[in-house]
Amino acid sequence: MNIRLVDSLLQIITSLTLEERLLLQEGLNSLTIQLTPGVCGGQPRIPVWTLVAFRQQGADDAELLRNYPTLTKDDLTAAWAYYAQHEEELNSGSKAV
Repeated sequence: MNIRLVDSLLQIITSLTLEERLLLQEGLNSLTIQLTPGVCGGQPRIPVWTLVAFRQQGADDAELLRNYPTLTKDDLTAAWAYYAQHEEELNSGSKAV
């Protein structure tokens, strides 16, 4: 592990404005969402719209993680953020995490 790099990154991140931090978080979240047409990331993954549908039917994050063990809490956080930003698109498409 590169401690100096991590320390430098922490200094940079703490100097960001709120708007810059939000943009950074959006960028990090977007790394989790894979937009490969016809392919779900090469791993046993599930489309964001499917996760959203289960959530709308009452499934909580813990239940989704139990039912889809290849997903992580970070995947779900990214999925919810992605859905919030692309709700209209996702209601007619199929983006995968």
